[in-house]
Amino acid sequence: MPNSLLSVSGKYVIRTYGCQMNEHDSERIAGLLEMDGLEQTDSFDDADVIVLNTCCIRENADNKLYGQLGNLKKLKKERPDLQIAVGGCLAQKDREMIQDKAPHVDVVFGTHNVARATGLLAEARISGPITEIIEESEVFPSALPVKRDASYAAWVTIQIGCDNSCAFCIVPAVRGREISRPYNELVKEVEELAASGITEVTLLGQNVNSYGRDLTLKLRGGELPPGAEDLAGKVWVAGSHTARPLFSDLLRSV
Repeated sequence: MPNSLLSVSGKYVIRTYGCQMNEHDSERIAGLLEMDGLEQTDSFDDADVIVLNTCCIRENADNKLYGQLGNLKKLKKERPDLQIAVGGCLAQKDREMIQDKAPHVDVVFGTHNVARATGLLAEARISGPITEIIEESEVFPSALPVKRDASYAAWVTIQIGCDNSCAFCIVPAVRGREISRPYNELVKEVEELAASGITEVTLLGQNVNSYGRDLTLKLRGGELPPGAEDLAGKVWVAGSHTARPLFSDLLRSV
């Protein structure tokens, strides 16, 4: 099976619902699509590929998605070659139910296989509608191509998943167990971003405070990963999804 859209040309549009992690994932999906030769558009009517990157945290998330898919049904009927993909947390949760309710959807992919988005679109062109959901990420989103909206700012994923079991929260079910990114990869990426002109970095994760707990070398709150001191003065770093930033020194001075 092909791994990308190959020489397919045209335009794409991505609609993102939910948190900063979804925004980050959408930047990576856009990077993959543009690497395959597609151009961004803001209009569904002009798009050859439509990607809905979904959230399932809020109560009306289902209504938003299925309402939007209902609106796209007519467009798909008028333009059968249009491809519609649904990704993100709601896709991870609902899985095959999405295509059961909306058979005009070509691809459903979850939170752990963002890297497969363009490959699945290519496969769907040959084989028809596809749902592919896996239970654990094989690659951190930050390792994928990217198209950023801002030239000065970047998201950097430092961990994914959550090991907490709060009764009110679905995040562990759709984002999986906690996996921390190796320190050297994190520092290397921020160094490369600084060298490319990025001056503002936001550290992302479902549970940033837990960063490093699953690694051999443990970090305590406020402790810097090796090499981080060398970044001081080059970029400004902020944390997200946390009440007590893990790298307090880094957040103040880098």
